[in-house]
Amino acid sequence: MAGWERLQEMMAFELMQRKEEGCNVAGFQEKLDLAGEDEGRLMQFYFELMQLPVEPDFPFQEPSTLDEIRSLRPEGRSYRLEASWSEAQWRNKFYGAWLGRSVGCALGKPLEYWDYLYGKDGRPGWENIELWFRGADAWPIQGYTPGHSRAAKQYGLALSDWSYVSTSDKIKYMESDDDLRYTILGLLLLEEKGLNFDSWDVGKLWHNRLTYSQVCTAETQAYLNFAQETSHLHGDKPADWDMRQERVRMYLNPYREWIGAAIRVDGLAYGVAGRPELAAELAYRDASFSHVKNGIYAAMLNAAMISAAFVEQDNEKLLEIGLSQIPQTSRLAADVIKGIEIAHSAKSERELVSKIWEEFSHYDAVHSNNNAALVAASLVYGGNDFEKAVVTSVYGGMDTDCNGATVGSIMGAKLGADQLPTSWTAPLNDTLYADLIGFDPIPISVCAERSYQVFRKLQQEG
Repeated sequence: MAGWERLQEMMAFELMQRKEEGCNVAGFQEKLDLAGEDEGRLMQFYFELMQLPVEPDFPFQEPSTLDEIRSLRPEGRSYRLEASWSEAQWRNKFYGAWLGRSVGCALGKPLEYWDYLYGKDGRPGWENIELWFRGADAWPIQGYTPGHSRAAKQYGLALSDWSYVSTSDKIKYMESDDDLRYTILGLLLLEEKGLNFDSWDVGKLWHNRLTYSQVCTAETQAYLNFAQETSHLHGDKPADWDMRQERVRMYLNPYREWIGAAIRVDGLAYGVAGRPELAAELAYRDASFSHVKNGIYAAMLNAAMISAAFVEQDNEKLLEIGLSQIPQTSRLAADVIKGIEIAHSAKSERELVSKIWEEFSHYDAVHSNNNAALVAASLVYGGNDFEKAVVTSVYGGMDTDCNGATVGSIMGAKLGADQLPTSWTAPLNDTLYADLIGFDPIPISVCAERSYQVFRKLQQEG
């Protein structure tokens, strides 16, 4: 069981998850309340809850196998985009993608805190972000998060305990964060395996490269489940891996539609730049290790957009490409389209983030769908303005560093490093600490060059 939550709390998340998946959970809250903290009764509750079918009138179709996902995509999609960039232009875009991801992550990292994830004292998270910046005389957002603000005393707001050097007064590099760590793992996977990998290889890579303390929510549970499923094996993929994989991603994992998989795909998408359908497939292989349904779709959506951004310059077209790779019958597709509509009608960043918060407040702050809607809205609203797009995605609250990183990655790949504002890129000093052997520290430009070399190699493989 994931180490930071009691079984009773996990069951509350599972109850919410089953309801969102379209199951009739009437009476189950009462059963959970009666179970108290009794482990036996809680596990009985869990197994009963997991037997519930999706209601026949549930208006969405949401499979978790690649063939079924592809059968429900909308008509018309981009398989491969043609570009005539020079080598220098390609390298500039790869560096832009890595830099943009780092910038967005660093801006949002100090704000990945309860006050901005879930709100505080009746105020939504985005309003608390605004109060923090105003209290530091740094509003509107034009630079990294201030380390100190009058809002701390006035409103009881604070910053993340896990952000040590990403505030404006301390930042000198991109500090260790899972949003960049998974980008590196994607790079390593393609360097080691090329296109020949599956979810088994993802599990092996995690156990070889990551410690338990470096994974969260769905990733933590899948990490533990993988260990249990493979502890008696000798490193070889078992013949019944498909069956075992289902247990890895499902057992005691109520986080299986949360944002974790969506933040893991950048390194894979970089390697197949300009090939959004292939990027979505690689994302599927990775995401299916720990996620199902909308958790997978969010990864596929992001991967397709990131891959396409190396060639396509219009953000709305990028969103169309991303949506073309996921089931049009899914909650995620409907929520992303709603996010786009909100962006079109919003007259200001404040109106945009307010409407997103109101529309999607029924999701947990780190669910895939609400954060994907905010990413989509930020891309539409930001257009070709890197700062505007990234700042809007962080201003919206919820999973601030993840959303900033994803939007930064897309905008950086699209615009290239030389078009990114130096006020944002210079403080990072081209340096990344990833808390991984060989990458602690490493120049961000070296990561970009390695991604470019993988891209060239995979181009030759077809």
